[in-house]
Amino acid sequence: MTVDDVLREIKGKVRGVIPPSIDVSDVEFEGALVVIYTKHPDKFAKKEDLVKQLAKMLQKRIVIRPDPSVITDIDTAERKIKNIIPKDAEITNMYFRPEVGEVTIEVMKPGIAIGKQGTLLNEIRKTVNWSPHIARTPPIQSKTIKEIRGYLRSMSDERKEILRKVGRRLHRGASEGERFVRVTSLGGFRQVGRSCSMLHTQDSKILIDCGVDISSDNNTTPYIHLPEVLPLETIDAVVVTHAHLDHSGLVPLLYKYGFDGPVYCTPPTRDMMTLLQMDYLKVAAADAKKIPYSAENIRNVIKHSITMDYGDTTDITPDARLTFHNAGHILGSAIAHFHVGEGLYNIAFSGDIKYEKTWLFSPAVNRFPRLEAIVLESTYGGREDFQPSRGEATERLKDIVHQCLKKKGKVLVPVFAVGRSQEVMIVLEDLMRTKKIPKVPVYLDGMIWEATAIHTAYPEYLNNKLRMQIFQKGENPLLSEIFERVDSHEMRQRIIQDPDPCIVLATSGMMNGGPVMEYFKEWAESPKNTITFVGYQGEGTLGRRIQKGWNEIPLNVGGNIVNIKMNMNVEICDGFSGHSDRRQLLNFINNMSPRPERVLFGHGEESKCLDLSSTVHKKFNLNTAAPMNMETIRFR
Repeated sequence: MTVDDVLREIKGKVRGVIPPSIDVSDVEFEGALVVIYTKHPDKFAKKEDLVKQLAKMLQKRIVIRPDPSVITDIDTAERKIKNIIPKDAEITNMYFRPEVGEVTIEVMKPGIAIGKQGTLLNEIRKTVNWSPHIARTPPIQSKTIKEIRGYLRSMSDERKEILRKVGRRLHRGASEGERFVRVTSLGGFRQVGRSCSMLHTQDSKILIDCGVDISSDNNTTPYIHLPEVLPLETIDAVVVTHAHLDHSGLVPLLYKYGFDGPVYCTPPTRDMMTLLQMDYLKVAAADAKKIPYSAENIRNVIKHSITMDYGDTTDITPDARLTFHNAGHILGSAIAHFHVGEGLYNIAFSGDIKYEKTWLFSPAVNRFPRLEAIVLESTYGGREDFQPSRGEATERLKDIVHQCLKKKGKVLVPVFAVGRSQEVMIVLEDLMRTKKIPKVPVYLDGMIWEATAIHTAYPEYLNNKLRMQIFQKGENPLLSEIFERVDSHEMRQRIIQDPDPCIVLATSGMMNGGPVMEYFKEWAESPKNTITFVGYQGEGTLGRRIQKGWNEIPLNVGGNIVNIKMNMNVEICDGFSGHSDRRQLLNFINNMSPRPERVLFGHGEESKCLDLSSTVHKKFNLNTAAPMNMETIRFR
């Protein structure tokens, strides 16, 4: 049976159930959804049971959408919405998504905009036939989010066509023949960097992550040229667990070489990875390195992205269903859980996880409806890898900063723009507000400000305590007056030359480029100053060399290699990591429900993957492995 046959059959069933008084203008696949277009959306709204009946009969997710002919044009709709929503709600923005008939209305006071029991939303729906969503106005406007929304709006027709194409592909029906589940390790196994795996069944080829190894000049790319991967057009879907470049950095490259399928991720991951990918191109150009793809390829990723919130489940191929669960690592980071076949096999890919409540996020989820296998990270899985708690890390940072400021020195903190910097910001704000360290300017350089703006746009992804502090008390530690954005080269030079003590958070986190290098060059020779590492430093990076105690650091200054004398104080402040340490990884497995039969370990240096695999096998009597890159393991 072809896709057209399937769709014809569905259309017949839909028209057989829906009363003749309700006009059905079209029935179409859009991704995993069956979308019913109607000129009478109000009549559908009154018959809630009708949609449930259709969903049960078709065993598919049903969405009712107004026929384009009855949707009010955007300018008129905007005017009418402004008349319906009280001025007290304070509308700040409206984003229309024509391809799905939705409008997001950003307001200062969501309760007023929604109205009692959603009365105003219903009125908007009836008046303009757009489906309204009310969102709280973010306190910092994100340039990235604004540009992504604008781009998607301009591409709405093309976007609709992409969703239809995805829908037709995944509704092609499961094939006959031997059923199997295999995973091929394409990158990030027995190493940290270039994470990439392929989940392969008789009806699916799914890539999980496609990252770049930014700590290496060679072998930076996953093994996507292997015969089982190529041609890239045969890949059904790409699933991105989170935005860090070692997981998302080469997704645009897939589009450059022929992939044209969907990318599944959470909404914050889409926005964050766009920010990081654009910056990756900028840094590569500035360092005169080969640029692997273009901004057009990044726009292709945005156009093909299908976003899902935690707990959402959707079919992504004829025999695979995807659910995202909180991974606790960075904003929007997810554990990707796959249900293969009708109960054939369940496998999860952890991405990077933090199994502890942090200042920003709730702990990683480790309870699933069903699970036979998991691919788990082991960045800090070594025998000696025990990290301090968040409380101990706060004390340690307090002592480091206090000692440096006492000497009238400057504290330089190399940070990843996403995750680590926001956690350090929250701790510094708390320490200064409670007068545990002197109040000095905290400068944010690089992408930190924009990454922080994206955090403020997705408060529902933060932990309960922080959300309550922001919404109920009106206190957002990320917006404290102590933070100053470095927005120009001139400002950076002023800070570097200023004799007064200060704290600078600057990217990149492993010191392989970025504005952190400008401060380091100027401040490294003074023993009054301190450099503090709060995140993982990959083997071969400048950050790792400094940690190892190199006395002289060769740096490229204006095309010449200059040796910088290393006199500044070097401190490591563990406990800020977004990765679980050995104890947390073992607890994560021990407390899993259900406990998996098999565990594969990756995303760690070779010794750590092997040691953790051996320990888990002995301790929990589980079938474990630490595959090498390019290995394939069959599960069914």
